[in-house]
Amino acid sequence: MSTSPRFRSTAVEQAEAVLVEQYPRLVRLAYLTLPDSLGRHGRVLLAHRAVQRALPRRGGAAGPGGPEGSGGALAEVRVRVLRGCLAPAGRTGAALARAGWPPVPPFVWGLRLWPPAGGIEEVARVLAGEPAPVRAAFVLHRVDGLPEETAARLLGAAGAPADAMARALALGVGETLLRELRRPEFDASVVSTRPTDLLRRRRRVRAGWAAAAALAVVAGALAVVGPARPHASRPVAVGVLDPARLERVPAQAWADTARIDFTAWPARGGRTSDRALLGRALGAWSSASPPHAPAPPQPTPGPPAVGRATPGSNASGPHAVGWTALGSAALVPHAADRATPGPATPGRAALVSDASGPHAVGRAGLGSAALVPAVVGRDAPGAADPGRAALGSAALIPAAVGRAGSGAESLGSGGRRGVAAVGGGVVVRAAPGVDTDPPRRAPQLLYAGDSDGRAVVLLLDGDRVVRYAEAVTGRGARELDFARTDEAGVTTAAALTLVRSPDGGRARYLLAPWIAAAGTRDLLRAGEDTKPLALAADGVTAPVEVPRSAGACAAWPALEVTSSARIVEKHSFVLADLGTLTPVHLTYTPLPDGPGAAAARQPREATGAAARAAWADTACRLPEMRGMRDGGVRAVNIWEFASSELPDGGGRAVWSCTRTSSWAGPGDVLVRLSPAAGPPQDVARAPDTAACGRFGQHLLAGTRWRSPAGRWYLLAAGSREVTGITASGAVRAEARGRTLAAPAGPEAAAVELTGRLASGGRVTALDGGGGGRD
Repeated sequence: MSTSPRFRSTAVEQAEAVLVEQYPRLVRLAYLTLPDSLGRHGRVLLAHRAVQRALPRRGGAAGPGGPEGSGGALAEVRVRVLRGCLAPAGRTGAALARAGWPPVPPFVWGLRLWPPAGGIEEVARVLAGEPAPVRAAFVLHRVDGLPEETAARLLGAAGAPADAMARALALGVGETLLRELRRPEFDASVVSTRPTDLLRRRRRVRAGWAAAAALAVVAGALAVVGPARPHASRPVAVGVLDPARLERVPAQAWADTARIDFTAWPARGGRTSDRALLGRALGAWSSASPPHAPAPPQPTPGPPAVGRATPGSNASGPHAVGWTALGSAALVPHAADRATPGPATPGRAALVSDASGPHAVGRAGLGSAALVPAVVGRDAPGAADPGRAALGSAALIPAAVGRAGSGAESLGSGGRRGVAAVGGGVVVRAAPGVDTDPPRRAPQLLYAGDSDGRAVVLLLDGDRVVRYAEAVTGRGARELDFARTDEAGVTTAAALTLVRSPDGGRARYLLAPWIAAAGTRDLLRAGEDTKPLALAADGVTAPVEVPRSAGACAAWPALEVTSSARIVEKHSFVLADLGTLTPVHLTYTPLPDGPGAAAARQPREATGAAARAAWADTACRLPEMRGMRDGGVRAVNIWEFASSELPDGGGRAVWSCTRTSSWAGPGDVLVRLSPAAGPPQDVARAPDTAACGRFGQHLLAGTRWRSPAGRWYLLAAGSREVTGITASGAVRAEARGRTLAAPAGPEAAAVELTGRLASGGRVTALDGGGGGRD
């Protein structure tokens, strides 16, 4: 007989015969070896799958002893079954097995399977806490009756650890149960079945047919329409671009409606009848390119020449490389990371370094005065959204728009992150989630007039506001800004940024018609009074200082406006300019207990003494929040959710959660601990969350804190509904009420916090990951 280490066809047929004959015993071995975390249905399917896949292939390697040696075909099949069952023991393998991967028979649809009560299921419960190799050793030796040496050899061939057999021998299982499993009439492959959730299955089938029908309709429409051409003009309804058909709201409409938002704004300004200006604004809108720019071409290395700039030595590095159109046709590559300060001259690109941060701002000069931001890059490749900028009427500059520095403010963007595009010589910027499509119906005119050398037109189209600006005299860059305004109200529709100074340090605003008075105050100086702000008859404010995007945070100017008594009596609120078209509404929610406590309700206006003090400690942190850089924030609220006495005479501390709510819904939160003495301490951050908002009212947070005596403590606090806090892990402690203070070591070790709610539920600590949910 041949002793070749390869199976021949007769060996495969012999293995198949053995597999069919011993199928119940092999299924029993596989079921008891598989992890119990897969569930009974999954274990049954995977056990049969492992046995059926154990048939060797022609030419496959033999098992222990070869197919005709001491091991035989049954030993080879057993080893292959064990290998298939021990593979999904890890997390990755278990997840793939649970998902049905790889997709091999048997397949079961519409039924749930499990072994009958008693017998194999009883043994599975006894072995549930043991590792898979130990369970396999137990079945081979105690149930199948193999000698200890033979079972150990099979386990070794399957890759099980050497101590599996020794641990299996120490297991205590009753002989009565083992005799029940060894009975000839016992068949481990027999299963019980029940149908799955019939109603859920019916809904899924209907949803699947609906999705298939929708995909068919979309595919048909795309086939008829064909691929869209980049930057192709969008169809515009007849009459939409006619300035005479713009919607105009009567001057007193806001006082006779229950809907107080931008739709109640009348048309104001000195040029509402200037059809030429309105026509240019509508024409720029209709011809604006979609906010998607192609990747900039790669610069061609070569010697410097007139009208061409040589990329810096780091042009291939992690910084943005743009192209600037100078003159009529010359394309000049320039490296933003090798910026050379200096004035712009014809045929040369002047690059300005951003020394205040990790970003580079490029400027391109046309003539001697026109400066347009060309590249606003990020350090990391691909981190900036691609955009476009315009020079003159035909020059196209692909630009990466990231965190804009001072150079971006010359276009009035205020350093916000958005989309910059070129369309017909117009610089287009859009806030996140806002498209730049032409209007489908005649928009509403909000303002048309001159301000600080710029002609400005404000238009409302559904849930977006559009601002068009051009130079009153001479030639200059034309701008088109888009902002999101859906579900705006009395406060979030109270103002729009009209125009900014060239250096970005001052701005004028157009206030809503229901604003009776306005003033300015510095958020960092809580004790200072509000200074009156002059308003023109058309609602335009005098120039106002705005927060600086660079340098030290020495002041944070804000608007404090008062609604007309015809809307609501004695209602003042605060707006902050964060570089966007729509100022952000600032609010405050006081402590739920102690002096000045009130019943739970919506956030209050940030006008009281406590609100002023809270914002004085927080205003300078606003630019750090990711939502602010995206330019899509509608409101920011400081919620002081708890206060606690600090150990070792540390005084009373206040826990606060600052939430930036975006127009889209999600927001970023920052939890801080403010002790009686010393600066506030950051506790936790979480992006894109509902925490600290209307639908995230339960909050728990914790941090390590060092007392004045030099000792470390674990501090935790919860919101109004928290009735107890438990700490586990490196620190074990429990406290009744809404606060906890427990000694902790100087090393930062993992601690898990859990809060009990008055309703009986639980909430975990906010940690920027999966925590903070109840």
